[in-house]
Amino acid sequence: MPDTDLNLLTALDALLAEGSVAGAARRLGLSASAMSRTLARLREATGDPLLVRAGRTMVATPHAVELRERVHRLARETHAVLRPAAAGFDPATLQRNFTIRANEGFVEIFAARLIAAVAAAAPRARLRFAPKPDKDVRPLREGIVDLDIGVLGESGPEVRVQGLFRDHYVGVVRCGHPLLEPGQLTAERYAACAHVVVSRRGRSDGPVDAALAELGLARRVVAVLPGFRAALAVASDSDLVALATASFFDATLAACSPAGTSNLACFPLPVRTAPIMVSQMWHPQLDAEPAHRWLRALVLACCRRQAQ
Repeated sequence: MPDTDLNLLTALDALLAEGSVAGAARRLGLSASAMSRTLARLREATGDPLLVRAGRTMVATPHAVELRERVHRLARETHAVLRPAAAGFDPATLQRNFTIRANEGFVEIFAARLIAAVAAAAPRARLRFAPKPDKDVRPLREGIVDLDIGVLGESGPEVRVQGLFRDHYVGVVRCGHPLLEPGQLTAERYAACAHVVVSRRGRSDGPVDAALAELGLARRVVAVLPGFRAALAVASDSDLVALATASFFDATLAACSPAGTSNLACFPLPVRTAPIMVSQMWHPQLDAEPAHRWLRALVLACCRRQAQ
């Protein structure tokens, strides 16, 4: 392709709009002499005088008049194409369905706030929350989901990750449970109870069991359930000890109406477990896409406000 200076298109648009070298120079922030030299280049490129003197003013040639609207449209479209993509993004006009893969706990805690935030800024956008049965990265790679939210697992090396908030586990029992009686809550007392655990894969062991094993202890798991809400329901109506994230337990109490009507109480675990980092993950194909960047920022803001 022959070299084409797109600045000439901008200059021609200004000259035809202003009808004078001085006016075009002011519009573009150039000197009058620089604008005169540009006009000379445009005359050579188009083979037409474009602007000719008529007394103290300049008038457009017939060819320039024909070009005026076309040049203006082309200049505007060229600027839009070469402008950073986010510069023209307006969530108010966004029509898109976003799919977020997340577990039950995240959905129950954050979905209402996130849905309200999206509706306020982008009323024609829609959120779809998909279940998270595993940590397989394929849904991101294949474009089935836009965001995958949870604890970082075995994701591909190309996957982008951003931390949303830190969490930790707490023990949960019904009010009046023997573990809540005065006295030190030891690892031995904790392990001696019967437990209900949560696992999407049906596993009965986890970080707490590893910590207990280091002390030569093991807990007795009598039930494995797929979600925290089911586990808390069982704990509230039995002597079984449940395990939940602190954020999920706090959200459960906040949902009780009136406050204080919950039959559940939580306690710090008598063993140390690593903190939980909840992150949002996405494929680099969507890294710079304006709508996706907007969604990620919204998710981050909602999570941080909730965590405060």
